[in-house]
Amino acid sequence: MTRKVWRDSAENEAASAVFHLMQQLIDQYRVNRPVMPLVVAQAEDASAGPETDARVEQIVRQVHRANQLRRVPVKLLDGGGDTPYEAALSMVRALTERPWETRGTSQYKPFVFPRSRLLAAIEQATATVVAQPGRGSARERDERILEQLGSLRWRPSRSGRNSWWDSLRASVRPETFLGAVFIAVLSVLLGEIGWVLTALVAAAALLGLAVVRLMTRAAPPLLWLRGASRWLATTSSLAASSTAYPSDGWSRFSPSGSWRVIRARAAAVAERVADAAAGDEHARQFHLELRVQALLEDLLDSYRAHAPDWRRSKRTVPPVVFLPTATQDNGGVLLINAVNNVRSRRSEVDPLLLLASLPADRIMRHTPPLPPEPPANAGASTGARARYETWVEDLSVGQAPAAAVTLAWVLRLPLSSEQLTHEHAHLQLVTHRVRRTWAWWVMSRRTVTLVLVCALLGTFLWSAHWKETYCHGPLVGRSTDSVRLAGPGGADECVGVATVPQVRFAEGNTLQLNGVGKGVTFERIEQAIREQNAGIAPGAPRVTVVYAGPLTGTDTNREDTRKGLEELTGVYLHQRFVNDTANRSAKLRVLTANGGQDMLRQTTAVKKIIEVARRDSSVVGVVGLGRNTTESAAVTGLLQRAGLPVVDTTNSGSDLAREYPNYFGLAATDEEQADAVGLVAGQLADRLDDPQAVVLSRKVGNEDKDRYTTEQRRVGLRMLKESGFALVSDTRYSLSKDGNSANLDAPLHAICGAERVPDALYFAGRVEDVNTLMSGLGQTAGCSDKAITVFTGDDLTKARFDDATKLADKVTLYYGALAPMSQGGGRAFYEDSRKALQSLLPEGQQLPALPKERPYEDRLFTSGQTVISYQATAALYAAATRSDNPQSAAETWATLYSVALHDMPTGTITFRGTIPYTDQRVHGLDVVEVTRPGPDARSRSVCGRAAGDRTPLTRADCRVP
Repeated sequence: MTRKVWRDSAENEAASAVFHLMQQLIDQYRVNRPVMPLVVAQAEDASAGPETDARVEQIVRQVHRANQLRRVPVKLLDGGGDTPYEAALSMVRALTERPWETRGTSQYKPFVFPRSRLLAAIEQATATVVAQPGRGSARERDERILEQLGSLRWRPSRSGRNSWWDSLRASVRPETFLGAVFIAVLSVLLGEIGWVLTALVAAAALLGLAVVRLMTRAAPPLLWLRGASRWLATTSSLAASSTAYPSDGWSRFSPSGSWRVIRARAAAVAERVADAAAGDEHARQFHLELRVQALLEDLLDSYRAHAPDWRRSKRTVPPVVFLPTATQDNGGVLLINAVNNVRSRRSEVDPLLLLASLPADRIMRHTPPLPPEPPANAGASTGARARYETWVEDLSVGQAPAAAVTLAWVLRLPLSSEQLTHEHAHLQLVTHRVRRTWAWWVMSRRTVTLVLVCALLGTFLWSAHWKETYCHGPLVGRSTDSVRLAGPGGADECVGVATVPQVRFAEGNTLQLNGVGKGVTFERIEQAIREQNAGIAPGAPRVTVVYAGPLTGTDTNREDTRKGLEELTGVYLHQRFVNDTANRSAKLRVLTANGGQDMLRQTTAVKKIIEVARRDSSVVGVVGLGRNTTESAAVTGLLQRAGLPVVDTTNSGSDLAREYPNYFGLAATDEEQADAVGLVAGQLADRLDDPQAVVLSRKVGNEDKDRYTTEQRRVGLRMLKESGFALVSDTRYSLSKDGNSANLDAPLHAICGAERVPDALYFAGRVEDVNTLMSGLGQTAGCSDKAITVFTGDDLTKARFDDATKLADKVTLYYGALAPMSQGGGRAFYEDSRKALQSLLPEGQQLPALPKERPYEDRLFTSGQTVISYQATAALYAAATRSDNPQSAAETWATLYSVALHDMPTGTITFRGTIPYTDQRVHGLDVVEVTRPGPDARSRSVCGRAAGDRTPLTRADCRVP
């Protein structure tokens, strides 16, 4: 319920009637905004004495007190001045230059009067010039007035001066809107650009705010666009005074033309103000009514609909002016007449409500007619022109109603003596506080500041969230193609596609290539790919290949990323060959996608690849995904549904080609490798009376998504049985708690401590565990003095034996190698690769030379990963370009079945003759024998076939001594 703020009793019927009329006009303004009259209360009996007039005056003061505390903008005026004109003018100035009584408790912020202030500046400049000695011509006086206006910056001077410090402090106070915004913005910037740049931005902003505040208080920027200037240039009241510059000369798009109109009209006003100060009655009436018009225009603008601050919805009560006693001498009657005249000429209705009391012996009528101007000299040759000019001067005042016409906007309330004397002491008069509307709460400075601060704070929090979520997540321009995820060790790693320069998976990774690539770091290879991409001219024909691999690892062991480094190097080598060496118009663009350490986040990476491919039609397929995990089948299916083919590098999963037609693998499957190694195992089993074997496989941990060892165990068991070995145990080993070493002691003691030590061991583990296995076999009693044959898969191609394995003298290793470079061709590839890598080194550094006889035995190529990724990229690019024109991803997928690349390092890269959902029996393969697995290990190729060769291997091909 609305709180009561005032209570009093009605002393008489007249007080009750006037009170209820005023309250109805005020309270109904919110509902239908009734037309506001100029209410004049007067004793009906003209012979009533001063006591009756005092009662009428008391009614006005009582209504004033009733509305003082209820958020109604009120102003009580007491006329005073040497002349009625000066008294009326002082009351208008009091309304526009002094605070209204409800300034601190109003519904909305206090009224502003820009038009009235502009006229006050003209008055001040005119008074200054008129007071100067020397008269001069009227034109000279106008020029001096305009110069004075310029020195005042077209605003009236104020007492006191603002210093730079005062302006600065006032601009950034936290309780102000601008100060709150300033602090909120600095908070956001602090999280975005760091404290040094934030401090510089803050200093520049503070300086700018102080300058702007001083300028706006001293000189209005864009003067011709101000509402007050526009009003001065377009109001019809001044059209007669400045016919040389009509109102249509003002335009917001024409500063110079608008400025001429404003100056001409300001000079015309100044001239009339000067004449008014000299006693010209015509000029005085013009001046007073122009001042009243500015007042009403300012009040109307304060209630304007469709304003950005919703002021019309916030102000639901009209401004009310009280004149306790209005007479001709104190200027009250003159003020009422001026408001009536202005309203009668204007087409808009202003919200001002006025209540005045008139002494009983006075008559409320129009201002007496002005004295006639002296007639023009009829005998003069310019008499007609003189009469026209006189008519123009009188037009601004002559538009007011004639003296005989009634005062249309004045509502007279004649109060009878009975009403004024009949007491109503029992009748209580009550007023309630005017409620602030919902618009005040929604669009108040506090609310807007709170919303803006919350928005900025939310933006800051979202920015922090984006920084934590995305690899490049600034406030503006973030990339959602790569995200931050927790790696196996708990540290964050960037997973996804690098589509912006700020995302660099290998940033700071100083891991170097082996062999002839010594000195070329992972970071440099990634940068070289970016340089190749940047070298492609905008709009040039191109195809985009996405390489997906393990590009990040632990910070303590950079070797975790060697697979990604070597595969990415092969991709770069073919990209450079296409873009710089080969005569191809269709350029090759490479995007890198990180599947995380050991490809444990490849599902996320593939989803990001698909998002990029939907936006970029030049993406034709994916190269990589060379680690077989529990997610391999799922991500291949995702790419199939997205219409993207996969040319896999070293993933030896046996089922992918059978299940997904978009899968094209260059690596021999685990089953193919087991069949080839089985040719050797069968010969060894035939030489033994009772051949026995064990399988030692790696346990899959909770966080380990490795599928390779599970697949190797399956094919190893089958191979041993088919080769004639009796399987005596199927043992598994685990990893240490930190996941960096294999716990092989217990399994090896069980194997080597058996009644009969097995003749063969199939190792279904990872290459990083091989050194531990060899050392254990050489040091564990029972195995150290027995000749044991170890079979394993292709992962051993990455093995680097060290001093810890030198005791395994009687162990012989057999494994399948996926890159039979000894069987292939393309010998120029190796030297070309060396030259390409040489260009990435700083000037003056040289790479070592390649072995002359067998360049593929250089450590850069022995693992086969660089070679296979080079060939995979070449196959995908060849399928994506027909007649040197780029094709779509769907066309690339279809064309891959007909690709045939001859004279490649491992043979012929082709999928011709293969059909979807069947094995692709076109993979190259080597069976490698390693003896004395230590620093002086000896390896040789037992047998193998080149890529593209469909002839199956036989025991005759894989004969062992």
